[in-house]
Amino acid sequence: MREADRRTALGSVWLRDEPEPTRSRLSREDIVATAIRVLDRDGLDRFSMRVMAAELGTAATSALYWRIANKDDLLELVVDTVLADALVEAQGDWREQVTDVLMAAYLALCAHPWAAQLLPTHAGLGPNYQALTDRVQGILAAAGFKGTHLDSAVSAVIHYLIGSAVADSAWISVVRRSGLSGARWASKSAGRMGVDSQHLAAYLNRESTAGPEARFASGLRVILVGLRPRQIS
Repeated sequence: MREADRRTALGSVWLRDEPEPTRSRLSREDIVATAIRVLDRDGLDRFSMRVMAAELGTAATSALYWRIANKDDLLELVVDTVLADALVEAQGDWREQVTDVLMAAYLALCAHPWAAQLLPTHAGLGPNYQALTDRVQGILAAAGFKGTHLDSAVSAVIHYLIGSAVADSAWISVVRRSGLSGARWASKSAGRMGVDSQHLAAYLNRESTAGPEARFASGLRVILVGLRPRQIS
């Protein structure tokens, strides 16, 4: 197998060994931290390995390509790093514990909206994503969920997290591309959408009781109330 093929085999950075150390002081963690900073600043649409090379400087470019084969590998690394903030210590009964973990994950993704855009294509195999899933599974298993019912319950809450984060990120992306504030975008767009501008502004405002975080928490409560630790009949 050619070196280039070996470094991209199996379609995921998590299924390959990390390259051997080099003389460069630039580590994979350094590159990932820089990528997160660039993505927060510029967004996903403008992100590229060329931009990363320019950000790191000429002297570090070779280290970048030695440690990370391509853009997809780097995006897998950054989205999983963001999810590390979801690994919180949860308290209370099983519903409260699931809520603590899922809210932490949602807020981590809200803090980096580009990360939610990557979830459908660049998440699932990383250690933090796996740890998040394992944490939810462990809470539900301890509550008495078993077998296929346990699998279904885990899927219900994790898929709700991903779907909510992706949908809310899409709104943020549209507003960002317009160059307007959320309130200004709502006032100019509401009429074309056939909705009230104040309602639309509240829908987009993270601090509003009708905003994304409040809706996520409310929807999660609905799901958790409907779940019971029993086999599906």
